[in-house]
Amino acid sequence: MSAIDIRGVSKRFGATPVLHELDLAVAAGEFLVLVGPSGCGKSTLLRMIAGLEEVSAGEIRIGGRRVNELPPKARDIAMVFQSYALYPHMSVADNMAYSLRLRRTVPAEIARAVAGAAGKLGLEALLTRKPKALSGGQRQRVAMGRAIVRKPGAFLFDEPLSNLDARLREHMRAEIKKLHRELGATSIYVTHDQIEAMTLADRIVALNGGRVQQIGSPLDLYDRPANLFVAGFIGSPAMNMFQAHLERAGGLDVLTHAAFRIPLPRDLALADGAALTVGIRPEHIVLGAGPIRGTVDLIEPTGLGTIVHLTLAGTAIKAFSLERHPLSIGGEVQLDLPLARLHLFDDAGVRVGE
Repeated sequence: MSAIDIRGVSKRFGATPVLHELDLAVAAGEFLVLVGPSGCGKSTLLRMIAGLEEVSAGEIRIGGRRVNELPPKARDIAMVFQSYALYPHMSVADNMAYSLRLRRTVPAEIARAVAGAAGKLGLEALLTRKPKALSGGQRQRVAMGRAIVRKPGAFLFDEPLSNLDARLREHMRAEIKKLHRELGATSIYVTHDQIEAMTLADRIVALNGGRVQQIGSPLDLYDRPANLFVAGFIGSPAMNMFQAHLERAGGLDVLTHAAFRIPLPRDLALADGAALTVGIRPEHIVLGAGPIRGTVDLIEPTGLGTIVHLTLAGTAIKAFSLERHPLSIGGEVQLDLPLARLHLFDDAGVRVGE
């Protein structure tokens, strides 16, 4: 297992900056997920760690060794790609063994390594097949097996499940998590899917515009998003947002919106009239009781629960409930926005208060 240290790393393509002075320390054995929208720089950062892109500024260390100038094969890493990158003319066993043969590893050791990886991934019955005879999930397991046999200091995953259907992605997430627990290897995983990030990561790095927005455990980012980007990106359905302001009257701070007035604690240190964005997750809205009235626009039953689209004084929101409320489209519903569940952000989009 190798720790990975990223110190002041930047990347430019010509005059265009893509990553801005990133600092990141990945502990040995940690499963770190880089998450963010397309174009945020997450795959570029992974490729720089792998040696597939040059570093414009800063330093990358793997296992305490500076690797900026080292070719990919000298970095003690293995990469699993979105496209599988399997040799179509080779069998599963030969694809998995290829890197070991290049190293001139003795045949008996190659056979043991391939058999061990195949056993971990459930590929024993497929070793003689060619990639064209495999499903997408099986091909991805072969690509993972090819990485495992190398016994690298770190694994790099570049959106490995994005080509799979929803049910297979769910299955493969569980397989990757179990495999990481068994191998204990340092892993960096890139995805734009926040569900993958939440379910797989020991820590998440949320990236946007080539900058780190927040680093923490999945529940850190879910429960205490540092800014509006993280609040809106993490969670499904997405967090609801209201534009409101602080009103100071009669010794109270009141959060004011056309649809509600909610008293606040006096420790926010904000000026009277300060503009705020108020966030609340759909599952934290209380339906069926409360002082606020909304209009039902759409009802989406999911089986587990119901997503209800509502309008509150011109603001469109979603509520998620495990209960099956007797609602009708166009009808009114009472609801509450519990103070303890609200997230407040200032006019710069930064979290305020607890």
